[in-house]
Amino acid sequence: MSLTCGFLGPLTGLEGVDRLLAPLSQTGFPPVTWEQRVPCGRVHLASMTSEVVENEFEFYSKAEKYWKDVPATVDGMLGGYGHISSIDINSSRKFLQRFLRDGPNRTGTTRALDCGAGIGRITKRLLLPLFKTVDMVDVTEDFLTKAKSYLGEEGRRVRNYFCCGLQDFSPEPNSYDVIWIQWVIGHLTDNHLSDFLKRCRAGLRPNGIVVIKDNMAQEGVIMDDVDSSVCRDLDVVHKIIRRAGLHLLAEERQENFPDEIYHVYTFAMR
Repeated sequence: MSLTCGFLGPLTGLEGVDRLLAPLSQTGFPPVTWEQRVPCGRVHLASMTSEVVENEFEFYSKAEKYWKDVPATVDGMLGGYGHISSIDINSSRKFLQRFLRDGPNRTGTTRALDCGAGIGRITKRLLLPLFKTVDMVDVTEDFLTKAKSYLGEEGRRVRNYFCCGLQDFSPEPNSYDVIWIQWVIGHLTDNHLSDFLKRCRAGLRPNGIVVIKDNMAQEGVIMDDVDSSVCRDLDVVHKIIRRAGLHLLAEERQENFPDEIYHVYTFAMR
């Protein structure tokens, strides 16, 4: 995963937030990302990341170090919640297919980008079955190395493996029909997330969409010192989306996930 991981962190109170780690490394499902369930350290509540992130370099380097110790497995990507992978993928497929149906504004199926891709869980089960080619980006080199064997024969259609934190990554302009960002926005500050989404907007082909799927806090911004990530509430995420100049096309709450984890929402925008 990368610095844009996602987590499925369970919310058991402000002083006990367990997370499913999945994309910081830019992976796919987790802390709300990383893909590992671990006990939280100090948890801070605020209204924006600038109130809880005192040192940006430390915020990113600590998260990157954390992910280097996560096993390069589906269970690792999902913080010990590997059993929910099929539920997650099936819901994401239904959400995405509404934009791929025939119509005047139909989203194309030529090329997709998996952000915080980890070992390629989402690339393998969601994106490669629907798109001709896929690019992957994650901050953890070992995850991308593992992806090349995990993806099997279909991995030949992965054109690029970018090892980079999302705060430093720029999608190729006018290149992607879908940019999928799951369980990894918690590894970006508000400003870096807004800037990254602006670059994603420039990376879209005509009728392309950006999709975010991630954990949502009940109120404000919650900082987790263990994996160095934040979990934002819906209002904060909506503001960042608008600030990036994107327009929300659809929003959906994930169903049938365990009760102990954060609520997970999916957003489509362009």
